Amino acid sequence: MSTPAELAQQTSLDSAALGHLQRLMGSWGMLADLCFADLLLFVPVKTGEGFLVFGQMRPTTGQTLHREDLVGTVMSEDDRPWVARSWRGQEIVEGELVLNGRGEHARVQCIPVRHQGRVVAVLTREAPQTVGRRPGELERVYVETFERFARMVVRGEFPFAVEDVHTSESPRVGDGVLLLDSGGRVEYASPNAVNAMHRMGVYSNTVGMRLDELGVEETAVQRAFFDAVPITEEIERRPDVIVSLSCIPLLDEGEVSGALVLLRDVTDLRRRDRLLISKDATIREVHHRVKNNLQTISSLLRLQGRRLSPGEGKVALQEAERRIRSIALVHEILSREAGDQVDFNEIIDPLVRMAREGVLSPDRPVGFFVEGDAGELPAELATPLAVVLTELLQNAVEHAFPEDYTGTDDRTIEVTLRNDGAELHVRVADNGAGLPSDFAIDDTKSLGLSIVRDLVTGQLGGQIDMRTDGGTVVDLRISVDERA
Repeated sequence: MSTPAELAQQTSLDSAALGHLQRLMGSWGMLADLCFADLLLFVPVKTGEGFLVFGQMRPTTGQTLHREDLVGTVMSEDDRPWVARSWRGQEIVEGELVLNGRGEHARVQCIPVRHQGRVVAVLTREAPQTVGRRPGELERVYVETFERFARMVVRGEFPFAVEDVHTSESPRVGDGVLLLDSGGRVEYASPNAVNAMHRMGVYSNTVGMRLDELGVEETAVQRAFFDAVPITEEIERRPDVIVSLSCIPLLDEGEVSGALVLLRDVTDLRRRDRLLISKDATIREVHHRVKNNLQTISSLLRLQGRRLSPGEGKVALQEAERRIRSIALVHEILSREAGDQVDFNEIIDPLVRMAREGVLSPDRPVGFFVEGDAGELPAELATPLAVVLTELLQNAVEHAFPEDYTGTDDRTIEVTLRNDGAELHVRVADNGAGLPSDFAIDDTKSLGLSIVRDLVTGQLGGQIDMRTDGGTVVDLRISVDERA
């Protein structure tokens, strides 16, 4: 399906008009529910030969008329004569429509959409013909409320210019409706709204009463009436009951003539949110304790190493301490952020500092350079990758520039990172002595490189390539799309 911006290229819509229509489509689920009908948005194509279906919304309160997706379809004036009449006359028109290929008759109401004084689209309400049934009070009130919104659309008063973000948690018509008059008193309360009020401890008759008279906080209503914009807030009437209240003012020539209030009991949602927050806090605390324990082990190894005489034992403890510190870095970041994703760029600098501390000849420094962005990685990838980079950097420090190295004085180690969303490419390159002519990563006896090989090919499921090219170059390629 094409996006609104892509569809707009077939029309003469400017950016302001496109934004107006996007705001309309962001809130027209409420309109479809109020009128129990499908809504289609038509915009003339550039060529002037027909109208493009710019958007489509089905109701949740009634049966849909159009089961197929019509967005992106261009319809001629013969297909939609009432749309053409409404566009040219710039007024609401109603008529009957015979659906092509189905022979089904439908009622259609065409509403011109005005923005900054000019009509930019036509909104149609399309519903099956109904015969011999009188609408009940709920249906009558809902349709009358839709008509008020339709007149606001014609005058350019709806959608509102403010950004009103609708989410899956936002109240909808089916959750509960209160209709308020110009004085903020309840004219109508739907059965689901009455149930929501009962949950809040309000059992008296709501009609003719203001919300504050019923003991319900009405700050959102007051702000909506005063500012003439939609306001949403959550009311915690009891410790165990939370209701989301959204107040949409009804305007008549710029004056607030009433309001539509949507109510939704979000108690269970908020309870789950609090449980998730508690769970996230617990997980972060676990990572924090793991990090502290690893740092304690690292300190103990460091202290033990200081007691040993120079030799293989002391070197082994130093290497083990360095590997543990690299793992602790990942847990430190996880302890600060919710979730299991790690911004790996935050790990690179500490790893480079550790490698810089291991330079054998401080009087002949090595320059470290980092380029690129690894992005956010899951902890299951970031932890072994941190160990791998630690080993590669330390290997470069120890072996690229030995004591008898007589090459360039400009000694550098470069780390390059690239993540295209499918594959992570990591390169560690130095301009040192290079690899022995008979070197093969599969046959290496080095513990550090064996760890690198096993982690990359085993735990990370990646590929490793080591070669001499003006120094030693190590390329790692790791799939990341399956781990997202």
